[in-house]
Amino acid sequence: MVKIFRHLKPLEWLLAGVSLLFIVAQVWLDLKLPDYMAEITTLVQTPGSAMGDIWIAGGCMLLCALGSLAGAVIVGYFAARIAASFSQRLRSLLFSAVESFSMEEISRFSTSSLITRSTNDITQVQMLVTMALQLIVKAPVTAVWAVTKIAGKGIEWSMATGVAALILMMMVTLLMIFVMPKFRKMQALTDNITRVTRENLTGLRVVRAYNAESYQEGKFETANDELTGTQLFTNRAMAIMMPTMTVIMSGLALAIYWIGAYLIDAAGAPDRLAVFSNMVVFSQYAMQVLMSFMMLIMMFIMLPRASVSAKRINEVLDAEPAILGGQAAGGLPGLAGEVAFSHVSFKYPGAAEHVLEDISFTAKRGETVAFIGSTGSGKSTLINLVPRFFDATEGEILIDGVNVKDYKLEALYNKIGYVPQKAVMFKGTVSSNVGYGDNGGDGFSEEDVKWAVRIAQGAEFAEKMEGGYGAAIAQGGANISGGQKQRLAIARAVCRRPEIYIFDDSFSALDYKTDRALRTALKKETAGITSLIVAQRIGTIMDADQIVVLDDGKVAGKGTHRELLRDCAVYREIAASQLSEEELAS
Repeated sequence: MVKIFRHLKPLEWLLAGVSLLFIVAQVWLDLKLPDYMAEITTLVQTPGSAMGDIWIAGGCMLLCALGSLAGAVIVGYFAARIAASFSQRLRSLLFSAVESFSMEEISRFSTSSLITRSTNDITQVQMLVTMALQLIVKAPVTAVWAVTKIAGKGIEWSMATGVAALILMMMVTLLMIFVMPKFRKMQALTDNITRVTRENLTGLRVVRAYNAESYQEGKFETANDELTGTQLFTNRAMAIMMPTMTVIMSGLALAIYWIGAYLIDAAGAPDRLAVFSNMVVFSQYAMQVLMSFMMLIMMFIMLPRASVSAKRINEVLDAEPAILGGQAAGGLPGLAGEVAFSHVSFKYPGAAEHVLEDISFTAKRGETVAFIGSTGSGKSTLINLVPRFFDATEGEILIDGVNVKDYKLEALYNKIGYVPQKAVMFKGTVSSNVGYGDNGGDGFSEEDVKWAVRIAQGAEFAEKMEGGYGAAIAQGGANISGGQKQRLAIARAVCRRPEIYIFDDSFSALDYKTDRALRTALKKETAGITSLIVAQRIGTIMDADQIVVLDDGKVAGKGTHRELLRDCAVYREIAASQLSEEELAS
């Protein structure tokens, strides 16, 4: 828990120090109130006391109360300011950390868990920081100061107060033994309910198409009931404390007055007023001691869950990204746009077998190299090694003659126009989605966007949308079709004017006519740019300069369409399943 506070800034530590001074002043003022109460009691019981003296003591009590209130307001303001800025910084640090993660770290933590850690966990820590300054610091200061005030005022009363405090401590200890494991479990259950909700929302069309609403409701109810049951257990356990506290405080007050009655009865006439005054003061201070314990109990309620949350946040912040950038800002001038795989093998972290084995090929500048093979043959995995979504286990991948691991990540990404298998759209407009991101600091003009959309064969539908290129795109592109999303995703890559295109089965939602027109426009308008294409359709790649056929993670053949039809049995089998005999013969 303490480890997370290393992210506090010096100004926040300073504000915490100033808050401590106001807390000490507040406690001093609170503990002065019983003294004035005793003075008023003595004046009232003493014959001939002046009314003005009572008013003066009462005025001092009022000033102490107002001063304590002012101190509490100032401490509350500082605590809220520190907690809010601290949680803002933690959210920023978490987001930056996640941004730097490779697919390996994302898979290790899971998306739903990262969402919970960025929201719910930070809220728990924020609440703890807010309350800690006001309670954790104030409670022990009040308790110790109050004990020094009542020391020597009556052994009997002190024993009664000690017994009450001991009962409280035993109750808190028992509760923590039973409740703390549930607090640890609660955050994992929150992850689970976030995951189930996210799955249901993102897969809503499939859920409805398969009439699976009841099934999804059952999954959600299971997750929800488990979380609710855990929360009810902790809340019921904690609910016991307030009535117990009330009984103990009332019992202590009764014990003090009962003991006081015996002491007053046993005292001589001259001493009775002093004993009575001490009893009034002691009862006030005893309540302050118990209130301090109650404040600590409040913190004990919050601390276990916040401690678990802090640990989960630290796990993300301390995670070292598996993929780090090098120092190279560019490649060799004579090899611009060239991509070369040299005996590359890859297996996923923790896997026993390689997904890719001994892959070698070279894509020269301006060439189109296509990858084809059966499902699960490693096509997408292969091209995901180029932008370093994963790193090759063995061998080298060279871009412009430089190993991808030696590039600064920003410089590497600026060379690539990447279109994923599933087109990703962000909430915004057509223009903001096409002219997306940074390309070495260069912005994208409206003409750049229109040029890219025209090449991607999307101008017709984009200009017909309400608002044209300023038309709204919903989150995930929910208001446009799959083919339109693919064309805008391709336009996004084209707009960057990169050295290398990576198309991961990015033409699958396009009809043959649009597919052909798009690839023709690409070849004409973006000549000199290297293209790496993963495809399932022979028609998409048959004009490629080189086709690499993958079978079970290994190269089954390399060459042009005609060469592979002649020499590669795997390619012939794929071609025979898609093309007619006349097309194969031609």
